[in-house]
Amino acid sequence: MEELGQTPHRAVGVKQALRAVQSGRAIRVYVAKDAEQRIVRPLLQACQVKAVPVIEVESMARLGAACGIAVGAAAAAVLAEGNLAG
Repeated sequence: MEELGQTPHRAVGVKQALRAVQSGRAIRVYVAKDAEQRIVRPLLQACQVKAVPVIEVESMARLGAACGIAVGAAAAAVLAEGNLAG
């Protein structure tokens, strides 16, 4: 999970992570265990279809902190080099 704080190549949040997975830019996805399942379900399904590994994180607060933001995050994706979220 340390890689999330060390790389600029990431997408934070379910919507951005889902877009990254669908476009083939995501190489790994982190999902908080305490995130609402109805929110993260489409992301998890897309990861399964695209064969993107999913790593569970203890909490939204820890995932947000790992991403360097002051609020919780339900999900985040690490992107292939040269693919900045936007």
